[in-house]
Amino acid sequence: GIAFGMVELIRRIIPRDIVGDDREKLQKMDAVVHIFYEIAGVSGAFATGLGLIPHLGNNYSFIITPILFTAAAIQTIITMLHAADIDSLLSKSVEQAKKNNNNNNFSDENTRIDRNSESNYLKSILNGFIIFIQSFFIGAKIVFTHRKFIWLWSCYALTLYAHRYLENGIAPQIATRYLEQSEWSQVIVGASNFGELLGALFIFIFGNFIKTPLPWSRLDAFILLLVWYIPYYYPPVNDVKYAWIIAATYIPIGFGSSVDDIGLNSFIQSSLSNLESKHKNISALGAVASFLYSSYIIIYAILNPLLGLYIDRIDNSTGSIRPAFVNTVAIQMTVISAIVLISTLIPKGSMACNPVLLHDEELDPTINNVQNPDKLPTKNNNCEQIIKEHARNETDSQLVTYF
Repeated sequence: GIAFGMVELIRRIIPRDIVGDDREKLQKMDAVVHIFYEIAGVSGAFATGLGLIPHLGNNYSFIITPILFTAAAIQTIITMLHAADIDSLLSKSVEQAKKNNNNNNFSDENTRIDRNSESNYLKSILNGFIIFIQSFFIGAKIVFTHRKFIWLWSCYALTLYAHRYLENGIAPQIATRYLEQSEWSQVIVGASNFGELLGALFIFIFGNFIKTPLPWSRLDAFILLLVWYIPYYYPPVNDVKYAWIIAATYIPIGFGSSVDDIGLNSFIQSSLSNLESKHKNISALGAVASFLYSSYIIIYAILNPLLGLYIDRIDNSTGSIRPAFVNTVAIQMTVISAIVLISTLIPKGSMACNPVLLHDEELDPTINNVQNPDKLPTKNNNCEQIIKEHARNETDSQLVTYF
C-alpha cells in the first residue's frame, strides 16, 4: 500500500518536472501517462477475469502478482540507474560551465549535492513521515485559502472516491449477487479501465480545446448519474452476456473519470508554479497533491467498509441488496454529483460553459508569506539556475519537443 501510494502520488507530480508548467504540454504528458496506466489496467483486469481465475481459481490466480511486481522492480532499478547516469552528467555539465564562467562567483555551499547522507534508515522514515504530515496540512491550507483551488477538494477527492467505490465496492457485489460469478467483476472493472483509456486518448487528441478542467468535472458529475439503473436491473444469473452489458455501462463512467482526472492534474501542476513553501523539503505541488490524494484515501477507507456492512445487513434482513444499492449507489452518487456541480461554480469566471480565466487569477507568491530561502532571486542562484536549465534542456529536449 505504501509503495502504491508513492507511485500514484509521484505520477501526479513528475510531469511538471519533465515539461514545465505549460498547461497544454502537461495535459498531453498526463494523458500519455494515463494511457500506459490504463493499458496495464485493461489487460490486467481482462486477463484475470477471463483467464487466470477461471483456470486457476480465486486463490492461485494471485500467482501472477509477485511475478509482475518483480518485473516492475527490475525495470524501476534499471530506470533509476539510467537516471543516476544522467544526473551525474548534469552535475559535470554544471561544474564545467562554472569553470568556463568569467564571473564565477557561485557559492559551492549552495550547489553541492550531498550524496552521502549518513542518517540511518529509521530516522529517514521518521523524517519522511513528518514531512508527509507537514505537506498534508500545507496542501490543505493552499486549497482552502484560495478561491482558485477550494473547489478542487470535492471535484478531485470525491469523484476519485466515487469511481473507485463503483469499481472496487459495487462491481464485485454485482458480479456475486446479481450474476453469481465473482470473477466477472473483473470484466466490469476492465470495461471501466477501457473507458478511462478512451478518455485519456480523447484528452491527448482534443484536450487543448478545453481551457480548464471545469467542463470535465461537470461531465464527470453528470455521467455518475448513470448508476441509477443498477438497483432496478434484474439480469439472469450465470450468463456472461449480461456481465458485458453491465460492463458497457461502466465505459462512459470510466471515460468521465479519466478526462476529469487528467484535466484536474494538469491544472494543479500548471497553477502552482508561482507558489513556494517556506519549508525547504516541501513543494507546493507535492503538498496539494498529497492532501487531495490522501483525502480520497481517507474517505474510501472509512466509507467503503461501513457501506459494505450496511449492504450485508440489508441483504441479510431482506434477502436482496437492491434496497441497499438505492442508497449506496444511486443516492450517494447523486449527492456527490450535486456537490461537484455546485463546486464548479466557485472559481472566477466559472459560469461560462468553457471558462478560460482560471489560469489568469493572481496568487500570493508564497505560503504563509514566507519565501523559501533557497528560492531567493540572488544573482548567484539565478546564474546557477540558468546553467542547470541549459544542461537539463540538452538532456531531454527531444521529449519536451514532442509534447
